[in-house]
Amino acid sequence: MIIRAPFKAALGALLLFSAGARDAFAQHLPDLVTTDVLRVCSDPGNMPFSERKGDGFENKIAEIIADELKVKLRYYWLTQGPGFVRNTLGTGLCDVIIGTSGGDIIQPTNPYYRSAYALISRRGELAGVTSLDDPKLKGKEIGLIAGTPPANRIGELGMTSKTHSYTPYSFGADRKFQTVAAEVIADVASKKLDVAILWGPSGGWLAKQSGVEMDVVPLLKEPDRPPMAFRVSMGVRQNENDWKRSLNTALRKRKADIEKVLRAYEVPLLDEEENKPLQSSNE
Repeated sequence: MIIRAPFKAALGALLLFSAGARDAFAQHLPDLVTTDVLRVCSDPGNMPFSERKGDGFENKIAEIIADELKVKLRYYWLTQGPGFVRNTLGTGLCDVIIGTSGGDIIQPTNPYYRSAYALISRRGELAGVTSLDDPKLKGKEIGLIAGTPPANRIGELGMTSKTHSYTPYSFGADRKFQTVAAEVIADVASKKLDVAILWGPSGGWLAKQSGVEMDVVPLLKEPDRPPMAFRVSMGVRQNENDWKRSLNTALRKRKADIEKVLRAYEVPLLDEEENKPLQSSNE
């Protein structure tokens, strides 16, 4: 899950713990990070990433990291949207976001996977289409989420007349779907749309859950701008460098376990440097 939300460093956080209770690992952690619990900032209804029941792949990865650190796991739940980072990491209520692209606001750990936006269509209907400038897409009903990189690319290609732009975080009390991406996939399944262009880690799983056979094709042939592929890291507060290093160590040690989870959830994994599928670590 790519998070781009405002962040402000927490001041005066009331997180007090006894020095006598700290082990050698804890002695090197900043004061804002708890020492006996992995406190995760997460969305309670954002499958396949996270869910209150713990069914998302970010939930499973959090379990792996907690196991490696030998601490308990605890969540602070808040629906993803504007203010998510400010009201989670920023208030000191939790210490890590499991999935973020980082940036100037959040300090990212080393990335633990790389993925891309993908074309998602009913099985066989757009066979051979691997890029957005393919003539086969001309005249097709295309669904995407407003403000995402594919929206910019579609505009550059002059393909907006048949494009349906879905507003993120626009659900009301009568919502039928847990996420906007789930609504887009449902519209492909029902033939309201011919194709969806979604962030691969959500689109791959949602396509498999739709009940309709679909093709999920990562966009690996687009120009560098706007970018279609991103590295995903964990996010911590600025200046919490020791905490970041602790997470980096855990990510490195449990890399194979994390990859297994990502593949189980149909996440399109890319090579770290090249735009090509990542070979399984078991191969």
